[in-house]
Amino acid sequence: MTILSIVLIILFFGVLIAVHEFGHFIAAKSLGVRVEEFAIGMGPKLFSRKKGETTYSLRALPIGGFCAMEGEEENSDDPRSFSNKPAWKKLIILVAGAFMNFVAGLVIIVLLFSVSGVPSLPVVNGYLAGAEDIQEQGLLPGDEFYSINGHRIYFQSDAILFLNRAGEDVAVEVVRDGRRVDLGTLHLPYRTLIDESGQQVLKRGITVGEVRDMGALDTLRYGWYQAIDYVRTVWLSLGDLITGAMGLDDMSGVIGIVAVAGEMGEQGAQAAGLAGAFLNLLSFTALIAVNLAVMNLLPIPALDGGQILFVLVGAVYRLITRKTLDQKVLGYINMVGFVCLMGLMVVVAVSDVRKFIL
Repeated sequence: MTILSIVLIILFFGVLIAVHEFGHFIAAKSLGVRVEEFAIGMGPKLFSRKKGETTYSLRALPIGGFCAMEGEEENSDDPRSFSNKPAWKKLIILVAGAFMNFVAGLVIIVLLFSVSGVPSLPVVNGYLAGAEDIQEQGLLPGDEFYSINGHRIYFQSDAILFLNRAGEDVAVEVVRDGRRVDLGTLHLPYRTLIDESGQQVLKRGITVGEVRDMGALDTLRYGWYQAIDYVRTVWLSLGDLITGAMGLDDMSGVIGIVAVAGEMGEQGAQAAGLAGAFLNLLSFTALIAVNLAVMNLLPIPALDGGQILFVLVGAVYRLITRKTLDQKVLGYINMVGFVCLMGLMVVVAVSDVRKFIL
């Protein structure tokens, strides 16, 4: 099952990259940019056909694809080249790949919610023995967390995450009887309590979680919330990396992703057989899709975000000097950025090998 899980996640990952490039392709075609080749897969060509000005190809390795546009890497005299299009068209084309990844993730989430139901909601069930005094501060059973320290709460997992990240004093808003209620700052320290099994645990003392039956519109709404939640998770991780709360050893590259996918496939298979493994991997794929959307928009050379930054800088440069930035110079910067990115990926891969293989 692990091998099947690994094969599936590699295929899913390849599909996500192909979807990303398809976003660039559709936007480029719609905005009149000449596309030389649109390829699904990488490596040697298995099949290709030229239709109009564009070659459509299927390549041997199912690990992505590409959309090769005229004037993307260097200046071109062709009026339909990417380099000769106005800044607003370039921005749309560059953002389209990440947009398609986000949409793909959202569609997968909604489909999963339709089949498996919406995750547990952040409703207060009660308190552990010894923590009943929390009710005296105004947090009541049946309250649904709306925000914790200013962070919007959608699911049980959000409540647990942001309570874990909070100090002893926590700003809380809840939904009670359909209305938002600001409870102000509650004192919720960790303390030794007795859990439901009679064991001593170090907890704040609140039990949270409620599963509800949802209609179609609710499924769409909570699917959107989950996609936004994934975006927030990426930003929180990046923030932790910048502040030093998380180190490079805590990051995962391709090896780590495949290893986690294998574990999720095994867990799903143990719970519900092949269908469970497939659903678990689809859920993981949705997370990766939204991750790709966010990470690709970071202002790093060799990523779409870096290209977007170049377009904006080029537009300002042209406004001031009436000249156009040389695409070759931008190409060199991209190459340096690509080398640095590959170096980071090697470091993360080495860390993955230590964690998941050795």
